[in-house]
Amino acid sequence: MVRSFAEKIRWLGHDTFRIDAGKTVYFDPYEIEGGPVADLILVSHDHFDHCAPEDVARIQGPETVIVTEKDSAKKLTGDVRVVKPGDTLDLGEVKVEAVPAYNTDKDFHPKKNGWLGFIVEMEGVRVYHAGDADFIPEMKDLKVDIALLPVSGTYVMTADQAVKAALAINPKLAIPMHYGAIVGGAEDAETFRQALEGKVEVLVLEKG
Repeated sequence: MVRSFAEKIRWLGHDTFRIDAGKTVYFDPYEIEGGPVADLILVSHDHFDHCAPEDVARIQGPETVIVTEKDSAKKLTGDVRVVKPGDTLDLGEVKVEAVPAYNTDKDFHPKKNGWLGFIVEMEGVRVYHAGDADFIPEMKDLKVDIALLPVSGTYVMTADQAVKAALAINPKLAIPMHYGAIVGGAEDAETFRQALEGKVEVLVLEKG
């Protein structure tokens, strides 16, 4: 079930994903050329490579719901719903949980900002998008099927730290992200995959 659901997930580069599973859901659209109109757009925080109003506009329709935190909300228009870590939203076919995302050993994403990761439940599958985070204690309590985890280091956890996060979360499937634009490369994704071999299944998606 999880592997077949994963076929509905598209990695569009960096932290950007689209899920087509009944509803069309985007995470952090950035440097995209367009695509199917979104039913739901999730924006983790207001850094330019995550909250990009011009990219949001390319996939936003009159019925699109945007879920984000207070800083990003100021830059976006339409049906914008502001949440903080711990909040949940039931949008019918899509259920959303806002979870914390922050740095533990650097200052780019302070916990006090209330920036976000997301757990989205669709078709009975729970997908976790970590946002820009290090391996934070809250990850140990997550119950998810698929985990989208940053691996590039610099602004987020390194591939080695992401391995520890994946082992703590223990999803049925882990997908690396936050590489290939700005920082990080395919070698980070491969390091992550190899280190988890035989422990957590890893799917390295081709961009597109």
